[in-house]
Amino acid sequence: MIQLPDQRYWLYAAVDPDTNEFLHVRLYPTRTTALTEMFLRKLKEKHDVENAVFLVDSAPWIKTALHHLRLRFQYEKHRNRNTVERLFQEIKRRTSQFGNCFRNADPATAETWLQSYAYCWNQLI
Repeated sequence: MIQLPDQRYWLYAAVDPDTNEFLHVRLYPTRTTALTEMFLRKLKEKHDVENAVFLVDSAPWIKTALHHLRLRFQYEKHRNRNTVERLFQEIKRRTSQFGNCFRNADPATAETWLQSYAYCWNQLI
């Protein structure tokens, strides 16, 4: 969750657990099946994920969206998902330097910063 001046936003990110590469990053004002489907459709436009197995947590909106789009997924509490969680923890650590808040930033600015961060991360791995 990212706190902007007047509202909380949720970070949606797809990460390749084998390479730690960010594949797609977005901020949304809520967590719903519809938004998750939008995120996944955009991910499918950018990357060939038809044969991928998505490692997910227990969030029902993620599982439902993957099911609607006929994408395979596997519930992972530990193992490979921990790699992805470490990346999320790093983002939280980086944004917490600002009190986990982008002061005076609108959602588009925060999202651009996060996408830039993902791009830089991918260049370093």
